[in-house]
Amino acid sequence: MASSLGSLKSAIFDRQARRQQYQSHILGLNAYDRHKKFISDYVDFYGKNVSAEEKLPVKTDKDTLREGYRFIRSEEDDLDPSWEQRLVKRYYNKLFKEYCIADMSQYRTGKIGLRWRTEKEVISGKGQFVCGNKHCDEKDGLASYEVNFSYFEAGESKQALVKLVTCERCAKKLNYKKQKEKEKLKRNEKEVLQRKRERSESDDDIPTDYKGNKDRKKVMKTSTSLDDQKADETENFDEFLEGMFL
Repeated sequence: MASSLGSLKSAIFDRQARRQQYQSHILGLNAYDRHKKFISDYVDFYGKNVSAEEKLPVKTDKDTLREGYRFIRSEEDDLDPSWEQRLVKRYYNKLFKEYCIADMSQYRTGKIGLRWRTEKEVISGKGQFVCGNKHCDEKDGLASYEVNFSYFEAGESKQALVKLVTCERCAKKLNYKKQKEKEKLKRNEKEVLQRKRERSESDDDIPTDYKGNKDRKKVMKTSTSLDDQKADETENFDEFLEGMFL
């Protein structure tokens, strides 16, 4: 009985020691090396058929959407997992619905296509440690943006707020249409202000009568050219027709 109890204590001690050693090791790694460690350990713990170093067959976006990747394991798969197992499983499961991949080939029209990452992309860090634009492999100057992702899965239309990681160049593509709309709005406002200033300056050039009123009628009569007479008639027409055309 005492021997059995001693063995149990020894097993618990060894398990705690391994846990502390594991924690110390992963805390000493940078984010990308920690990612690779977790993925490698997940393969070791759960016996995935895919090695972390193995290159998976390339799939198109259409293939990915058709297959409807869902990698979340059920609780029945792991009866008595260790702390390390629970850690890497939680990390692995979260990865597939945390980040997305973007197709920015039509960014000038404001059309940005989004999809979930494939297993190969999750393992390699694409969209997390590498720019999430599927045609970009930049690893420096990355920033994360929260985007609304509408997708179709298991016969249902769903929406989720997910992260899209991009480099500076691709971030400009992501916000291209919105930025252009802002610039257009500013130009329009500037043009409106300019026209108001021009009208105001034009009014200042018109003579005033002794009461301080603009005497447009006198200005029109000072000109004897045919063109000025036609212009006078046109103004009168506009006055009578005002409000008749919507």
